[in-house]
Amino acid sequence: MNGVRDARLRKELVIRTENRVGLLAEISRILSEMGINILGVTVQTEGDSVALHLLVDAHLYARDALRAAQFPVEEREVIVLELRNYAGFLCKLTMALARKDIDIEDLYATVPEGSPKALVVFTCSNNSKAVLMLRGG
Repeated sequence: MNGVRDARLRKELVIRTENRVGLLAEISRILSEMGINILGVTVQTEGDSVALHLLVDAHLYARDALRAAQFPVEEREVIVLELRNYAGFLCKLTMALARKDIDIEDLYATVPEGSPKALVVFTCSNNSKAVLMLRGG
């Protein structure tokens, strides 16, 4: 797909627990004190529960530190890609995946205003096939 700068498989950390005030602050403090950078985060609440998805620059250290702090941490494979930022980049990506019969299961993206690039994190029905397709294979 034209405009893809990098498509790679990464591990995302997922914490599913009881929601409470200050939870994300506590998690980000633990990671910050270890010098671990959070590259992407989503927080999804449902009733009294929460699912935090964290993309970090040192996932093994982050996983171990959060588990040591008694957080229930799961790992999940995601695709991380950097795209040129232009009107329609998300449309082009999702249409390319749909043409290959690849179903998007979860996606988040961010584009700082005025930035020439966008960061997209997602998981789909076939992550390996999606990465190959995005890399032009």
